[in-house]
Amino acid sequence: MEKTQRRVGVIGGVRIPFCRNNTAYADVGNFGMSVKVLGALVERFGLHGVELGEVVMGAVIKHSSDWNLAREALLSSGLAPTTPGITTARACGTSLDNAIIVANKIAVGQIDAGIAGGSDTTSDVPIVYGTRLRKRLLAMNRAKTPLDKLKVALRGFSFGELKPSFPGVAEPRTGKSMGDHCEQMAKEWQIGREAQDQLALDSHHKLAAAYDAGFFDDLLVPFRGLKRDGFLRPDSTLEKLATLKPAFDKASGRGTLTAGNSTGLSDGAAAVLLASDEWAAQRGLKIQAYLRDAEVAAVDFVHGEGLLMAPTIAVPRMLARNGLSLQDFDYYEIHEAFAAQVLCTLRAWESADYCKNRLRLDAPFGSIDPAKLNVHGSSLAVGHPFAATGARIIATLAKLLEQKGSGRGLISICTAGGMGVTAILERP
Repeated sequence: MEKTQRRVGVIGGVRIPFCRNNTAYADVGNFGMSVKVLGALVERFGLHGVELGEVVMGAVIKHSSDWNLAREALLSSGLAPTTPGITTARACGTSLDNAIIVANKIAVGQIDAGIAGGSDTTSDVPIVYGTRLRKRLLAMNRAKTPLDKLKVALRGFSFGELKPSFPGVAEPRTGKSMGDHCEQMAKEWQIGREAQDQLALDSHHKLAAAYDAGFFDDLLVPFRGLKRDGFLRPDSTLEKLATLKPAFDKASGRGTLTAGNSTGLSDGAAAVLLASDEWAAQRGLKIQAYLRDAEVAAVDFVHGEGLLMAPTIAVPRMLARNGLSLQDFDYYEIHEAFAAQVLCTLRAWESADYCKNRLRLDAPFGSIDPAKLNVHGSSLAVGHPFAATGARIIATLAKLLEQKGSGRGLISICTAGGMGVTAILERP
């Protein structure tokens, strides 16, 4: 018997304030932050002792001991210990991906409700050692006697083997950082410094206004003395941003990406609760919005495509499947990995050449109303703990749609590895 696909509701989400690495959460780690947001979600929606169908959490940078962060964190959250948990990673799109995983299971009737989220820290990072020392330690472990272990330890040893290796942000295939790749994109699409700084400034001002209006009062849980995001600079000006030096292309004199128009290394966590209409109604929980559809795409950045341009491909595919145009949205939540990345995406959709030759469209995909873009600020002002950003955006957009009463929102997130994760939220 064929099953009917069910609607998937976003009931709501919570997060802790995002902060700069090596500050408030330096000693907390992914486990502590994940427990905090899951516990806060349990508290907010009365889920103590409730068995959910799945908890899907993610972390991009994590220790090997956090092999299943989701399961371990949910066991300390107040949920029923019979709730399953799985840990994932797709760089910056991780927690949006996790929401898609949970939503798909709800839609086909495998589960009735689940939590999607993510946590990331660039403060408590795994430190590893080189191949020679690793092989030496493994050989010592295999040696039978203390004398054999000592011989293995000393044979050919050099103190250089003790030099640690820290996690890098460079793409393994190119050796270039995400910022280096985005600099190339900015030059290709002729995105100037002033436009990037203006977008960054707008993000800070919109986030500050949203805080002052109380929009985040029920979305944020104070943690470690923080009540607001540590990156927020409400007093920032274009003049201040203009004084910052290029952060990536420092030598050519043509670099436009700076610490002011790029996201900084961040710590934080976020999570959202998704459910079927029936499950929510049984518990007296209101649904803020519905996750209508999603799409993932990838680009061949190794051979010249822009590393962060995959959302330009994913969004048209998703909208075509749903009979929608780019202009059929009330809100656009485009992750601000870099101001240049957002501007490159918008320019590509306006380009007749790009839309014809890359997207195979008969006409330009079109423009969006700037007044509908990231209306309460985004990653440039909030911060960007990689695996937490998607859940933050879902919770923000769902609340925006609830406040409006009806409408539709587009989510677009670029990721490392040349991928993009996108989704549609709507409130009938």
